[in-house]
Amino acid sequence: MPPVVPPFLIGLIAAPLAKRLLKPLMRGVVTTSVGVVLEVKKALHAAGENINDLAAEVVADVMATQIASVDGHRPADGEASKDKAGDRVEGEGRSSKIRTSTSAAKTQ
Repeated sequence: MPPVVPPFLIGLIAAPLAKRLLKPLMRGVVTTSVGVVLEVKKALHAAGENINDLAAEVVADVMATQIASVDGHRPADGEASKDKAGDRVEGEGRSSKIRTSTSAAKTQ
């Protein structure tokens, strides 16, 4: 009958060997996964900024179209709807329009 080696003796011998081999492997896995997470986070942040920039441009275009339609003309596709400071005479500014509404609730 062969000698029986208790499992705990195998564990006592194998544990230091496993520690020496598995510690650098696990360190590499953790380092790589943290690096991947940081890169994904950076990419998502950049994508969010691009979406916010696009949304701001769309809002500006819609507001320019609404202002132009209130003023009575629509800008052409390539025409900018911004005021040019050089075209104004000194002391002349853009007049603001005050909108008033009447309702039955206000008169009561």
